[in-house]
Amino acid sequence: MTAGPAKEVGQARKRKEDARLITGKTTWTDNMVLPGMLHLAVVRSPVAHAKLGTIDVEAARSAPNVVAVFTGRDLAEEQGSIPCAWPVTPEMVNPGHPSVAVDEVNHVGEAVAVIVARSKTAAQDAVELVDVDYDPLPVVLDMERALAEGAALTHDHVASNESYRWIFDAGEAGTGSSTDEAFAKADVVVSRRFVQQRLIPAFMEPRSTVVQPQGDNYTMWSATQVPHILRIMLAMTTGVPEHKLRVIAPDVGGGFGGKLQVTPEEVITLLVAKRLGKPVKWTETRSESLMSAHHGRDQIQYVDIAADREGNVLGLKVHLLADMGAYLRLVTPGVPILGAFMFPAIYKFPAYRFDCQGVFTNKTPTDAYRGAGRPEATFAIERIMDELAVELGMDPLELRRKNWINADEFPFTTVAGLEYDSGDYEQATQQALELLGYDELREEQRRRRESNDPVQLGIGFSTFTEMCGLAPSRVLGSLSYGAGGWEHASIRMLPTGKVEVITGSTPHGQGHETAWSQLVADELGVPFEDIEVLHGDTAISPRGLDTYGSRSLVVGGAAVVNASQKVVAKARTVAAHLLEASEDDLQFESGTFSVRGTPGSGVSIQEIALATFAAHNFPDGVEPSIDADATFDPVNFSFPHGTHICAMEVDTETGMVTIRKYACVDDVGKIVNPLIVEGQIHGGLAQGIAQALYEEAVYDEDGNLTTGTFVDYLVPSAADLPHFDTGNTVHEAPGNPIGAKGVGEAGCIASTPAVVNAALDAVRHLGVTDILMPLTPERVWRAIHRGGDGGDRATAGTNAYGGAQTETTAGVSTPESRLGGDR
Repeated sequence: MTAGPAKEVGQARKRKEDARLITGKTTWTDNMVLPGMLHLAVVRSPVAHAKLGTIDVEAARSAPNVVAVFTGRDLAEEQGSIPCAWPVTPEMVNPGHPSVAVDEVNHVGEAVAVIVARSKTAAQDAVELVDVDYDPLPVVLDMERALAEGAALTHDHVASNESYRWIFDAGEAGTGSSTDEAFAKADVVVSRRFVQQRLIPAFMEPRSTVVQPQGDNYTMWSATQVPHILRIMLAMTTGVPEHKLRVIAPDVGGGFGGKLQVTPEEVITLLVAKRLGKPVKWTETRSESLMSAHHGRDQIQYVDIAADREGNVLGLKVHLLADMGAYLRLVTPGVPILGAFMFPAIYKFPAYRFDCQGVFTNKTPTDAYRGAGRPEATFAIERIMDELAVELGMDPLELRRKNWINADEFPFTTVAGLEYDSGDYEQATQQALELLGYDELREEQRRRRESNDPVQLGIGFSTFTEMCGLAPSRVLGSLSYGAGGWEHASIRMLPTGKVEVITGSTPHGQGHETAWSQLVADELGVPFEDIEVLHGDTAISPRGLDTYGSRSLVVGGAAVVNASQKVVAKARTVAAHLLEASEDDLQFESGTFSVRGTPGSGVSIQEIALATFAAHNFPDGVEPSIDADATFDPVNFSFPHGTHICAMEVDTETGMVTIRKYACVDDVGKIVNPLIVEGQIHGGLAQGIAQALYEEAVYDEDGNLTTGTFVDYLVPSAADLPHFDTGNTVHEAPGNPIGAKGVGEAGCIASTPAVVNAALDAVRHLGVTDILMPLTPERVWRAIHRGGDGGDRATAGTNAYGGAQTETTAGVSTPESRLGGDR
């Protein structure tokens, strides 16, 4: 018997899409030129908080090639409010977010007027001619102070700077025991205050939008991750009927959550095109992107962990302050809530309480950034596990082994209520230790300490899991999310035997066109090269929920597989007719139907496609089509996991940190394309390490972003990063037909705590207990030579609310009242 073609799934195929992307043979949104197209530029507030007085636009309106100028007052009746799709509590305060400010500005960079001109340069020049009268108001920047009694308000029409308070108590939910009881009986309680600095997504392609009106129909091209969601939200915000609006996401140059948004500029461009009846383009400058596109992270985390003297964890308490910025964007309030389920991580905590306060400040709004809540949670739990190990005098890895879920305990329901379906933390850890050369590095560390080497060596761990495949619609509904989580796909069999795959999942660098082709090639038995993947256009792919939360393969790819299997089922009926056999007697292998026990008989699925098109010899009562659609809505998340280990050198004389070696082993379930997986891991590692060592969005006391260019906001290049030693274990996910778990965010989630733990391990014997991220040489030097955490503001001792920040107690619970609420 002749062997069939090799399976595509598992092959390290080079990406189909790369040829056009890396040679520039594609169309980014900003490349588009339409007849009669106008250009839009935005006048932005230079102050963080002020009442708007007179806005004099006459000089700008009279400038050469300027067509129109609009203020917020001109657009007030039609611009609506930027939508927030995640009201996390019924009481959540949403102050409203006009695309162009009408009466008040609330962060530097907020739009106050719009220039429309015949050229981009004319529009930009005219921005300088608009004269705005700002009446300054108090600026709110510090979350802890913002919640204090009598604090100035970010918005004067709301009662306080608290947007919401969301609490999960495992004891009350029935998924765990009482945290009060757990902490009361503990031998050791460790309390820490961690800071997740504010980050900027810094995608490669700036945001850009083009809108073309055609009568009362509108086509929008936008560099967006979410064309389907954008279409719905624009219709609801502007009143343009959904069926009159087409949204296209052409090739998109990266997103990292930063393009998971309905932006003010998308609303503005649509409204201006509607008013003028002409096509309009807006493309941001890089400084605009850093200043006014949404930011990520920005949390203060109070974490308490309770354990007995043997190192068995007994309970976990988390109190978050999450900076919303000035407004609530699409999923702003929900990002920290996603993290709520991941703080217990891979550990068997009997008791858990999570308490989150969303806080308004006069800064750029925050929203999803690669990992969205899960990196923040992973950082906190992996840092506090190291702190507990220090207090107990235990090896940090041994403490983790003592408390993590064992391989024979899956499926395992966590104290947060999630059911982890598969995994083996011990296997991944052992493989990572071997990749690192752990024993040799520990011996080198010992020698350096004994010799008082000025360059010390540390080793840091991050044993993690995450919830991926953001999808289960019922779960999202229980969290008050404004949409479902399903994904849709269609398979079209063309008469010539070629295949079109239409996916609702919209790529911006993930390799959908390649991976989807591999999936379909195996399901249908057609050549990889004969498959075309269509995406990102609501007219071509009318149903979908787009790309974020590591859901593309797990949910979108699963829909593609299910649709392919439906095609095979339909083709089976036609094949039985053509072969004059019973469907039950047919077998399908390598793209061909044949009758069992009858060598040489057979008809390929491509031949069936042509026979279906002709319909000359077709089964009675069967419509002539073998095309199929499928919508997949999983019943559970997927849970990739892994062990990341970083070896770090710290120069105690200069504060310079250098990654000596980085090893990681990830379990992402079944691997469709090893090359894509490795690329995703490498990219995630770069961003997670960047948070630990390089990146931070910084505001001055007046609310000005002082890191508004890449001169000041340090994004590392490949030259700044080490070689990565990577590996995989494979435990397939039972919740989807592929067995995949998701990979897009793993590296970003796991790497940050591994790096910080490594740096602290190198210098903890010198009295250092914490170092604020990013670990700049100055901060590391300060922590070594002056104590504290190396930041600009000391965090040792007590915070403004009397709660211990670096306190360790034995047999005593930590303060039960911080920031005005019970913990």
